[in-house]
Amino acid sequence: MRIALRQLQDTGHGWLLLLGGCALVVAGGLAAAAYMEHYGHIVTGMDNQIVWGLPHVFAVFLIVAASGALNVASMASVFGKTVYKPLAPLSGLLAMALLIGGLAVLMLDLGRPDRLIVAMTHYNFKSIFAWNVFLYTGFLAIVAAYLWSMMEHRMNALSGRFGVTAFLWRLALTTGTGSIFGFLVARPSFDSALLAPTFIALSLAYGTALFLLVLVAACGAAQRLIGDALLGRLARLLAIFVAAGLYFVAVQHLTGLYVAQRVDFERFILQGGGVHTLLFWLGQVLLGGVLPLALLLAPGGSASRKRITGATFAVVLGGLAQMYVTIIGGQAYPLPLFPGKQVTSLFRDGVINSYAPSLPELLLGLGGAALAALIVLLGVRLLAFVPERLDDAALSGVLAE
Repeated sequence: MRIALRQLQDTGHGWLLLLGGCALVVAGGLAAAAYMEHYGHIVTGMDNQIVWGLPHVFAVFLIVAASGALNVASMASVFGKTVYKPLAPLSGLLAMALLIGGLAVLMLDLGRPDRLIVAMTHYNFKSIFAWNVFLYTGFLAIVAAYLWSMMEHRMNALSGRFGVTAFLWRLALTTGTGSIFGFLVARPSFDSALLAPTFIALSLAYGTALFLLVLVAACGAAQRLIGDALLGRLARLLAIFVAAGLYFVAVQHLTGLYVAQRVDFERFILQGGGVHTLLFWLGQVLLGGVLPLALLLAPGGSASRKRITGATFAVVLGGLAQMYVTIIGGQAYPLPLFPGKQVTSLFRDGVINSYAPSLPELLLGLGGAALAALIVLLGVRLLAFVPERLDDAALSGVLAE
């Protein structure tokens, strides 16, 4: 099977409007970062109790989704599913764009982005953050080499090796991202080795959902038909990944209810956590899990394009809610300074911490997402990333795999 890749042409005013809109949001994110840098984090909803706010929700979501966006390329190169081979370059482009967008938010939100060179040249290898510097930069380099091997005919023989390397590296990357929280032993909300495999499962769902959205949008702009069989396969994959994510989340919370020192936190998230409880049940479980499964697994659901599109949007929104509950909810619960004792003081010890996101935080987070979209828009317009044909007739020889 040889399906040519072509860049988008004659995209019209719609593409220019979308490009301009993304550039405007990116500019808003940069302005918000400059505002917070000038006045300090006092202008945000963060304080010395909740130090990772809404920008971290966007950043971690984008980084986790970047790993999962490489699913389609891995299916082709690692697992030998030839039907996905024409989609592999677009999968790699989206993975790099999402990671760059997430890292941009992360760097600007932590403060002192000018000292990034110090973080990249001086390492404390007892810190998971130091290891993540290698994981993130290594992922970008490996996926770039993977794209080169796929798109340069003379290097096609190496694409399989690069594909296996990228697959293993992205597992390590998502493990490292989950371990940022899992290694925080001082917080019962985070201290769990289950966070690493949970993040891997979630990345599969987030990345596949975003890839489906980009694929449908790109083929729609180029007026290139996507066959029902291929779209149905991707929809079924998404349903499997969503179910896997729900399973790992359930195991994580059931384990927390079993461990005595985590029971109070689990009650906080599952029952009495206010906005965090609402986001968990309505956002994470219902919107991000149950609704997509209902849309995709209903009779004819994997063949209905409207249902598939609705399911992908639900997964993305549910994923953001899940990251909010994980990151913000985990910090809202007070630190157990003296386990087994009640602690009260004028410094709010032992008190549930409140957090209200500010406009600059929202703009910065949206700016990272817009940056990822901007990279994808320019990539598909300037380089050959979108398959020329994806209809059932073009893929008839490999759909039976």
